Amino acid sequence: MLDRPDVPLAPLTTLRLGGPARRLVTAYDEQSVVEVVRAADAAGERLLVLGGGSNVVLPDEGVDGTVLRVAVHGLAAEHSGDRVLLTAAAGEEWESFVGLCVADRLVGLEALSGIPGLVGASVVQNIGAYGQDVSQTVVQVRAYDRAAGRVVVLTGEACRFAYRTSVFKAEPGRWVVLAVTFSLGTGELSAPVGYAELARRLGVEVGERAPLSQVREAVLALRRGKGMVLDAADPDTRSAGSFFTNPLLTDEQLRSLRERVDERCGSVRLPTWPEPDGRTKVSAAWLIERAGFGKGAFEGPVGISSKHTLALVNRGSGTTRELLDVAGAVQQGVREAFGVELVPEPVVVPAAPVPA
Repeated sequence: MLDRPDVPLAPLTTLRLGGPARRLVTAYDEQSVVEVVRAADAAGERLLVLGGGSNVVLPDEGVDGTVLRVAVHGLAAEHSGDRVLLTAAAGEEWESFVGLCVADRLVGLEALSGIPGLVGASVVQNIGAYGQDVSQTVVQVRAYDRAAGRVVVLTGEACRFAYRTSVFKAEPGRWVVLAVTFSLGTGELSAPVGYAELARRLGVEVGERAPLSQVREAVLALRRGKGMVLDAADPDTRSAGSFFTNPLLTDEQLRSLRERVDERCGSVRLPTWPEPDGRTKVSAAWLIERAGFGKGAFEGPVGISSKHTLALVNRGSGTTRELLDVAGAVQQGVREAFGVELVPEPVVVPAAPVPA
């Protein structure tokens, strides 16, 4: 492992925001990851595990403690009937991993192309896009349980996956993901296309399949058009992706929202999707736009992307404080217009440890 003091963290994040780490440790094997975590816990030292930096907002003050970068790499595969169980170490880059799966005709992750970050973080957030969630293919996760002080293996069910969350996110600080095992199909065709925008791009109906490589390229093209594929030449990609999750509303909350929409917007269609738990998912981007925050909103170093209203971007000289101020203004505007509370999707790291 590599141990360095006083290291700037902003270059390690996609937002390019945040102050320095008092100590940055990069661990290249699983044993080193566990050793660093155990040592920090034994010393009562603050520990922040940092992956690809694509879903985190770091404080301007930096982190007064140890920041651990998980850089463990490795892949292993075995056949299980007509499927392949593919295990990836937590430090594998997600986009490269998906590209490899598509090239090897492994089916089930193709619609998740172009998402920045690492494999380990994919299960924390239960990343999803264009009709696929990572939870659909995860069969087990190997992790270090800081509460028990040992390495454990969790089944997909034990991960408690739900919309943009998991046991790893619900119990922050307890788990350090080491490796993820996916159960993938094989063949030339994708999983059934589950998102209307992607289906239109491919020229198929929702529920039909398409060639794997075509699905991947279509997803990458759609994401680039929204500034959601990292590109050093495109300032709109200097973001944490979608900054807010789509609200999940009860029937009563949805009725109240529809009444407000009718009053404010007239007879327009509110984009909604039914969820398995009986709630209804509502488009956060639609609410933001109808609350008066269009693409490119907010002057200054931080604002809304010119390509996608769900992304908050650092235009080059912003601060975390400015980013959170913009986020707060958007939340307040949506709350006042529609009575809906927007929840940030990235992890917002506090400047000081939160008391237990």
